[in-house]
Amino acid sequence: MKLKVGILGATGMVGQRFIEQLKGHPWFEIEALFASERSAGKKYSDAASWYLTSRIPSDVSEMVIEKIDTKVIDRCNLDLIFSAIPSDIARRVEGSFAEYIPVFSNTATYRMEDDVPLVIPEVNPDHLELIKIQKENRGWNGFIVTNPNCTSIGLVIPLKPILDELGISWVNVATMQALSGAGYAGVPSMAIVDNVIPFIRNEEEKAELEGLKILGKLKENRIEFADFYISASCNRVMVRDGHTEAVFVKTKRDFSTDRVKEVFSEFKGEPQRLRLPTAPERPIVVMDKEDRPQPLFDRDLGAGMSVSVGRIRRKRKKLLTFICLSHNTIRGAAGASILNAELAREKKLI
Repeated sequence: MKLKVGILGATGMVGQRFIEQLKGHPWFEIEALFASERSAGKKYSDAASWYLTSRIPSDVSEMVIEKIDTKVIDRCNLDLIFSAIPSDIARRVEGSFAEYIPVFSNTATYRMEDDVPLVIPEVNPDHLELIKIQKENRGWNGFIVTNPNCTSIGLVIPLKPILDELGISWVNVATMQALSGAGYAGVPSMAIVDNVIPFIRNEEEKAELEGLKILGKLKENRIEFADFYISASCNRVMVRDGHTEAVFVKTKRDFSTDRVKEVFSEFKGEPQRLRLPTAPERPIVVMDKEDRPQPLFDRDLGAGMSVSVGRIRRKRKKLLTFICLSHNTIRGAAGASILNAELAREKKLI
């Protein structure tokens, strides 16, 4: 029997990705859609401006949007929640749902809390053990699991095998981030046409801190952050989907580029071993052409869940550079939360 899920923030761009990614899912089915009060009570097709190139699933199109209220949990017999709501309301809303059922959040609000897992399933599945501590601390029957910022996910996945193989002293990254990361109306067209905007509010702080928690170690019921620093410069560019990142890594041990390519290509995690439905066969796709990866051609690899890595170079001893690309609203948002929920189900946490 499939688990019944609700989606908070269902009319927004990430909410729409949740709907798209859950269509035909073997384990989960959409039972309730939540949005703002101005949308509540309307049919989804009447309330939402659909931004994706796919079509609204016919069953979702006819669903009536619910007001954000935990009473719907019992009425719809919900098993879990996916959240794509704004950060300014997430603490109250996600916490109220987590009192009763699991919440898998794409929102930043709870990510850096000591007892909340910040998870990329291929990288730190063991951090789900924090759920026990969280439930004890907060007295919840449910829990909250978060996925990282879209920039952090694309960066941390290739950093994980480097850390394991070579060690890391420091990381510098310059990002070229797609417009969809700001939402459909997030960047005015006149601001971005013929332009690059070298500032995205709060983005650099997320990129610099989240990765250290994810790559940290679970010790005595807390996360010991990774012992290197990340320095980020984040830029908005005129690309619809797909975050591209130029990464510079000072390693602790020297390497050959051929070995780094092997390490990337061979990298797999628990989702691949468990054959989770949303997991890509190859989390990292190594590209040999000198001008790849490119968002237009490579963002949808692995159904949008793979990270493409190219231009892998040894600049000098222990200095590695590469370009990575990830789909920011799939691997970087909705797909990440769904994969977290799949892993939690396999671990019998839901």
